[in-house]
Amino acid sequence: MKKTPYEYFAAIALVSAMSLSIVACSKPVETAASGPAASTTVGTEIDDTVVTASVKSALLADADVKSVDVKVETRKGEVMLSGFVDSQAQIERATAITNGVAGVKSINNKMALKTADTTVGNKVDDGIVTTRVKAALLNDASIKSLDIGVVTRKGEVQLSGFVDNQGQIDKAMEVAKATEDVKAVSNEMSIKK
Repeated sequence: MKKTPYEYFAAIALVSAMSLSIVACSKPVETAASGPAASTTVGTEIDDTVVTASVKSALLADADVKSVDVKVETRKGEVMLSGFVDSQAQIERATAITNGVAGVKSINNKMALKTADTTVGNKVDDGIVTTRVKAALLNDASIKSLDIGVVTRKGEVQLSGFVDNQGQIDKAMEVAKATEDVKAVSNEMSIKK
């Protein structure tokens, strides 16, 4: 059976796409960090995204965990859980659920207990503070702010995520503390391994 030019083109395109995906999965992700950081491949980044989505989905499916209060970030299979939750039981349940998700190699639990109930006004104020801190971090070129999660509870800001080095942690803490209406800042960031 004779192949048409279209079939040859389709075969070449398929082989080219497969070759590119193999090369892309082994290429380290480039960073513009100040100082050396552990590199990951594009494949690892995709795997981490899948793990994060799977953990978020599993937390959403559980009635005992208020998953909107839990921030999930993944780096090389290490899942960081952060945010403010109502009880120790929620922390334990979120950890157990996360542990059962395929691809999770370890869990870095950075969740904190809420100290008191919040009002609608507190939630609005906290949303404004979170936005101000995120904007201040984005405005500082020396911080890879997209790697940093920001959660606020009654003026207390929690910074979490995986960053390149201690210098970024120190700078992010400094910027957050200097932001208007921030009462306290807790560091739940980890250095990339």
